[in-house]
Amino acid sequence: MLAVCVLFIACINYMNLSTARSEKRAKEIGIRKTLGSSRQSIAWQFILESLLLSFMALLIAFILLETVLPYFNNLLAIDLTIDYGSYEVWAILIGLTLITGLLSGSYPALYLSSLIPLKILKGIKGAGKTSLPIRKILVVIQFGFSICMIICAIVVRNQISYMNNRPLGFNKDNLVQIGRLGVLRDSGKLQLFKSELIKSGAIVSATETTNGLTNNYVSTEKIKWPGQLKNEQVAMQLRFSGYDFTKTIDAKILQGRDFSREFGNDTTKVILNETAVKTMNLKDPIGAKIKNDDWNETFTVIGVMKDYNYSSLGTKVSPLLFFYSETSPGTIIMRLNPSQSITTSTQKIKELSLKLNPDYPFQIDFVSERIADKLKSEKLLSIFSNVFGGFAIFISCLGLLGLALYIAEQRSKEISIRKVIGANLKDILILLNKDFIKLVILSNMIAIPAAYIITTSWLQKYDYKIGLNMWPFITAFVLSIFIAVLTVSLQTFKVARANPVDALKYD
Repeated sequence: MLAVCVLFIACINYMNLSTARSEKRAKEIGIRKTLGSSRQSIAWQFILESLLLSFMALLIAFILLETVLPYFNNLLAIDLTIDYGSYEVWAILIGLTLITGLLSGSYPALYLSSLIPLKILKGIKGAGKTSLPIRKILVVIQFGFSICMIICAIVVRNQISYMNNRPLGFNKDNLVQIGRLGVLRDSGKLQLFKSELIKSGAIVSATETTNGLTNNYVSTEKIKWPGQLKNEQVAMQLRFSGYDFTKTIDAKILQGRDFSREFGNDTTKVILNETAVKTMNLKDPIGAKIKNDDWNETFTVIGVMKDYNYSSLGTKVSPLLFFYSETSPGTIIMRLNPSQSITTSTQKIKELSLKLNPDYPFQIDFVSERIADKLKSEKLLSIFSNVFGGFAIFISCLGLLGLALYIAEQRSKEISIRKVIGANLKDILILLNKDFIKLVILSNMIAIPAAYIITTSWLQKYDYKIGLNMWPFITAFVLSIFIAVLTVSLQTFKVARANPVDALKYD
């Protein structure tokens, strides 16, 4: 959609610049009409010119694509290739090029073919002035799209920053996890593995858990608790964990205790997170009896753990129940020693793992990287929003540049007369900028409500989200005015500085 928006802005650009050049081609059209050319043939000429430019652009796009694709793949960590042997690819590319050519060439063709030859050949000024309101409308639409994209890019960046900086409920730094494979499935070997690593200084603590710390867990609706309403069912996540779980991930026990060897066998005990306690509406959770109908077992609540975000960073934490098990957890989580280099610590873990499990390849995951993966799509959207927003502004500035030059040339005699009677450079620049600023303000009036609707809708998918304030909209407004003034001023500065004699000597 971002790419389509940029392409649409480019089409508007072409329409604007084509009609701005109308007077330079007016005599050609007048003579051709006088010699018998029909309006249809002239219209088709301009459409074919537009199509020719589109296909030339397609050839340039192939060159750019092959140049940029390796960097694009590296940015997204993917291996995207274009299958030039596919009929579908060629059909889409040629179809897109034809649509672009027809769309961008349609208005210039209709407008230029409608010029009246008698007025053109008599030299009557204003034969093309009826196009000016249309060009202004096109500028408004063009800048409206650009402003909307700027606002969306700012909001996306702010939301990602908010999710990145939002407390997770545990410390993801120096936290690694490996699969519990081979001999490590044996409890005795696992304890040896952990104690040897702690002794070597590679880690400071270790625990076991189900399916990785950041993955989703088994869900069930068969949990029963005191005070539960009749037929009330809530989907709850279940996790098996070992001793020292909260210590290793640096989470907090708000009430009660963690699983511990000091208290003997904890296989009939359960720990709830905050959300589970709220969901069950337990006023005094410690000691409460929780039944799992799937297992037909009853467990006693021994602790309440502070919520930690283990799923998507933008969605609410689900009710979570922790059960102790020595055999069920399939992942080992370790806290690396902060006083030792990460490379040294991971190398020691690798050596010991391969020594105990020579038949299994060693693979270690950093929890911080898994957390970053959960923001991957949002980060890509942020990158694309910034890149395509930049393209949109750049293309809009090109169109504004051409239109400013056209209007400055049209008003060159007026500007010269104003200078002769005493107007200074600042007065001339204000005069030429005034109309464009009005157009950009109108663009903001259209783009800001549209951007508000789009960003509000996009933020709805997040339970944890930023509040929309006025700063993204104010930033886009100020930036669009500044860009428009700078663009127009740079282009009209030459005309404003020109010697008035050059424009008036033939009159």
